[in-house]
Amino acid sequence: MNARRLLVVLLVLSLAGPVLPASAQGPATNLTAGCVDTYDPSVDYFPQKAIVEYAQNFSVEYANHYKVVTVNQTWPGSDPARYVLVQCGTPAPEDVDADAVIEVPAGSLVTMATTYLPFVVDLGLLDYLIGHDEFDYVNTPEVRSRIEAGEMTEVGSGSGVSVETVIDLEPSLILTSGSGLAEYDAHPALIAAGLPVVLAGDWLEMTPLGRAEWVKFVALFYNAETKADEIFGQIVENYQALSELAASVEERPTVFVDAPWEGTWYMAGGGSYTAHLLADAGAEYLWADDESTGSMALDFETVLERAADADFWVNAGGYWFTKDDMLAADERFAEFAAVQNGNVWSNNLYLNDFGGNYYYEGGIAHPDWILADLIAIFHPELLPDHEFVFYRQLQ
Repeated sequence: MNARRLLVVLLVLSLAGPVLPASAQGPATNLTAGCVDTYDPSVDYFPQKAIVEYAQNFSVEYANHYKVVTVNQTWPGSDPARYVLVQCGTPAPEDVDADAVIEVPAGSLVTMATTYLPFVVDLGLLDYLIGHDEFDYVNTPEVRSRIEAGEMTEVGSGSGVSVETVIDLEPSLILTSGSGLAEYDAHPALIAAGLPVVLAGDWLEMTPLGRAEWVKFVALFYNAETKADEIFGQIVENYQALSELAASVEERPTVFVDAPWEGTWYMAGGGSYTAHLLADAGAEYLWADDESTGSMALDFETVLERAADADFWVNAGGYWFTKDDMLAADERFAEFAAVQNGNVWSNNLYLNDFGGNYYYEGGIAHPDWILADLIAIFHPELLPDHEFVFYRQLQ
């Protein structure tokens, strides 16, 4: 090669940048099965990444071969929980603090709350599900079928969890939640046994889409970010279209929610998950001026004073199926205009044989379904052919 030609070749190479070995180019998609055969630190093993848009209580940061997932609060006032998810076949980082290190994609799964079950099914992870805390409260049809086929093990809940049973199952991942109260929490005993426990905090999200976006959290442990994006993207599209439809109404009916429990009416705060749904459904929530995100403890007289003339009462008693059931609980309910006008709705249309309510399972994962039900209640002309998923009218 003459000097002139060599100079041209060197110039082209300098403009193109260094030529990387084939291994450094990395996978085109996340590895959802199996492990890395030959680790290369220059490779990005997570080309498909999650972007968290609505959820406020978890975040994820990516390195080339591991992810750092942070749950800001696992219960109100708790310290953040931090999990390092390491691509199988690559080394765990030595300089990252973590509550647990989990290899991904994870394998067998034990769930300790029903809210995770629709995410597991939607993500196509059902075959990994080998255990759950209490079967009685499960509604998700695909999971019930798995239970009835003897393909899952009941492990117990709270402080009554059978640690030995969980150890025998040898799960790759245990998804649970915490309250900070020893009598209700399973995670301290499971962690003490050296099991791969991850505490979620989905129930602390105050918006419907924020809570539904936790499908991305579950997906992180199976490298299923793209699938989660597709699922959540469709939910957002449906939810926004419905809320825009309801926003077009000229009149917003007044509404109150929930029911007394042992003499106290726990009314949803104006900044709560429930309040967001009611606003998006085109209703005027009578406690929308309250800024709390939890529940307010009110007496009957206080509620009656404000809500006596309200147009609707929704999320009424969980085990009321008729108006007679309601009045048998307290005859004073007859003083509400919503009762007199037949506008009382309970979100218990889909209960299993043990009283498990699908509203708190499938509804959390699919708030667009709840929103459609509420719009059909408050503005039936907007969805004239709607079939209810969660709500029944007490008659």
